[in-house]
Amino acid sequence: MTAASTLLLTDERCFWHAGKSHALIFPVGGWVQPPSGSDYAESPDSKRRLKSLLDVSGLTAQLDVSSAAMASDEDLRRVHPASYLARFAELSAGEGGEVGFEASFGPGGYDIARLSAGLAVEAVSRVAAGTLRNAYALTRPPGHHCLPDSGLGFCLLANIAIAVERAIAEHKLTRVAVIDWDVHHGNGTEAIFYERADVFTISLHQDRCFPTDQGGAGDRGAGKGAGYNLNIPLMPGGGHQSYLDAMDLLVLPALRRYRPELIVIACGLDANGFDPLARMMAHSETYRAMTDRVMALADDTCAGRVVAVHEGGYAEAYVPFCGLAVIETLASKRTAVVDPGLDLLVAQQPGEDFIALQRRLLVEQTAAAGLT
Repeated sequence: MTAASTLLLTDERCFWHAGKSHALIFPVGGWVQPPSGSDYAESPDSKRRLKSLLDVSGLTAQLDVSSAAMASDEDLRRVHPASYLARFAELSAGEGGEVGFEASFGPGGYDIARLSAGLAVEAVSRVAAGTLRNAYALTRPPGHHCLPDSGLGFCLLANIAIAVERAIAEHKLTRVAVIDWDVHHGNGTEAIFYERADVFTISLHQDRCFPTDQGGAGDRGAGKGAGYNLNIPLMPGGGHQSYLDAMDLLVLPALRRYRPELIVIACGLDANGFDPLARMMAHSETYRAMTDRVMALADDTCAGRVVAVHEGGYAEAYVPFCGLAVIETLASKRTAVVDPGLDLLVAQQPGEDFIALQRRLLVEQTAAAGLT
């Protein structure tokens, strides 16, 4: 394997995670029928179809593909208290249950969540070790909403936090950056590292989408972590240009100042214009452009070390095209795949007045954050 290799971490068992107690975001019961297939928002379909598109496009054959071991107890306990893990495991050994709001799972869910975290751990560990240049971990269930002692929003274990803590312990890293471009605020990752300077957390998200009371631009960290958390709430409908402006005005300047040794992307793909759980109007070229920007910066700051860990994305027919764009960019490969929704989304982008207003708000935040 060469240092330029791109690793894809995936495992069929992650697609077998079952969130049985809700249909879309509604508790099953009364007039709400049990979920089947795509009736459940966090279904396996968007992730499985991404893997299928990678296969059919020929890109999988150009990647280093493997699975990983489940995250160990030691890995998990760096982030989660033993009481939370014991409760999760006990419910998993029975019929499943819930470990927080919108955080349900079926029998065996604990081991599947440990495997999902293990994919993230393996990706981050191998890139941090320098044995490969970058990696994509196709994790499920996701993790960026999960708090140390409570699941939230489909997230059962804090995958990225677990992986980052392992890399810090193994490789003595002192500056890790996490860029969360999931359309929902990365509250869990933020909370875990909020008072620390060795992990700089950045979240770009639709303003007041989920969780509705978190993710404000004024939340900048506390204690030793003051200034090492950056929230970038974007107006609904912002689309492609809003994300690129946020990257150019805030994310990249902040990372240049921080000079991370490793960059981890919380790669939610739910800011796309077809997603049922948000209203941001991004498209596959948005994700390609953001990934390209991160890689260019990583070349200058951390020997190109970038790991993308899959998070949300609920438009099962469109998520694969966004994920493909990210992985093509990581691998410096381009397949023959044509995004069937791109022209439609490009035609529906917001007008110049909206873009100018969003840019003005970002410039104001840039000044407030001292990044001018």
